[in-house]
Amino acid sequence: MPKLSEHEPLIHEGCEIVEAVFGRFCEVGKFSRVLYSSFDDYSYCDRMADIANTSIGKFANIAALTRIGPTDHPMGNASLHHFLYRSAEYWDDTPPDAAFFERRRARRTSIGHDTWIGHGAIIKPEVTIGHGAIVAAGAVVTRDVAPYMIVAGVPAVPLRERFPPAIADRLLALAWWDWPHDRLRAALDDFRALEAEAFLEAYGG
Repeated sequence: MPKLSEHEPLIHEGCEIVEAVFGRFCEVGKFSRVLYSSFDDYSYCDRMADIANTSIGKFANIAALTRIGPTDHPMGNASLHHFLYRSAEYWDDTPPDAAFFERRRARRTSIGHDTWIGHGAIIKPEVTIGHGAIVAAGAVVTRDVAPYMIVAGVPAVPLRERFPPAIADRLLALAWWDWPHDRLRAALDDFRALEAEAFLEAYGG
């Protein structure tokens, strides 16, 4: 496995990347598509993820075959078909509908820090996934998810909180995801060994 770099993302074979921005130590799995999106430091997606118009925080864990920020068709018009806005692909005398594409790109999805998006999950446009939240495999998320909440189902609903609210609030205040790389390395053994409350006690959270 290649070592990740703070200077450029590790982008595996067969990916389509369009106007995407990556932070340090990021990775994009094989045959993924990332359009008009950003990955903050340490975030990655596994193979065949399809991500559009999305702002992804630090340490996001995005599983394979996920769809984040999927685009919509114009349901209120006489036709749903993309000949309405991809018109230049059908006729020589008309351009694409630039305003339609601008509206699509403005409908941003937001994925918080230290999140886990499970295999095959779908997260709709304009949804916010809070820091520390988990989206179960196969879920379809149509509404915002609170920090440190676990959601599942179609449509996704809350299952339970990852931690009691007091612990979640302390983790949000600690904001360990903003620590420098060397401090993360120094705390690695404790990240591995300690449960959340003990980690907070050790690091003043």
